[in-house]
Amino acid sequence: MRTADELVPPPGWSRRSLAELCLSISTGPTQRAEDKGRTRADGGTPLVLPRDLRGRRIVTVEDAAAVPVIPWDRARTLAKYELAEGDVLLTRTGTVGRCALVTGEHVGWLFHPNLVRLRLPEAGPVGAAYLAAYLSATAAQEWIRDRTSGSVIPSLSIRTLSELPVLLPPAAEQAAIGATLAALDDKIQAHNEIARATRAYRGVLADALMNGVLSAEP
Repeated sequence: MRTADELVPPPGWSRRSLAELCLSISTGPTQRAEDKGRTRADGGTPLVLPRDLRGRRIVTVEDAAAVPVIPWDRARTLAKYELAEGDVLLTRTGTVGRCALVTGEHVGWLFHPNLVRLRLPEAGPVGAAYLAAYLSATAAQEWIRDRTSGSVIPSLSIRTLSELPVLLPPAAEQAAIGATLAALDDKIQAHNEIARATRAYRGVLADALMNGVLSAEP
């Protein structure tokens, strides 16, 4: 499989570097020792972790009160790290290359230093849904793996990531591609949530049946 820099743009398409497309490419703020272990139950601004990037969406822990936070007083000094709808997050260490599109649910949250935030200009040449889909596609993932393989702890620098080539179809086709794949990602998340809720219900029901609280007989 060819990587992103080996792909030939189809007629009418163009190629741009990620740096050319983004308003900014930045890592999250450094965590302090006193920040670690704090959760929403303690009060603070929620923090997106690398593990939360699943299926091109942000999926946090099931218990909302257990979401990690940055204390309010320090979070107020980190406004430039707040997430906005349409940002794209990418893991830069460990399991490098997992990405997620930021939706309205996570606006105002902060993000972990092992994540990279890609912020696009409002009227730029690429849409957020298309970019998230492109970054998760095989060619871009192979390009990223080629530049992180061989390291004890895989890591991708902002400088290297900025050079990633992005193929851009005409605006109408790009919007259609992004919308189609984003809709499928939303369906995947909905099915995952149904499966999670069903597993939880099954556990509660099994306990009730085994303890004689409920009867399986009609």
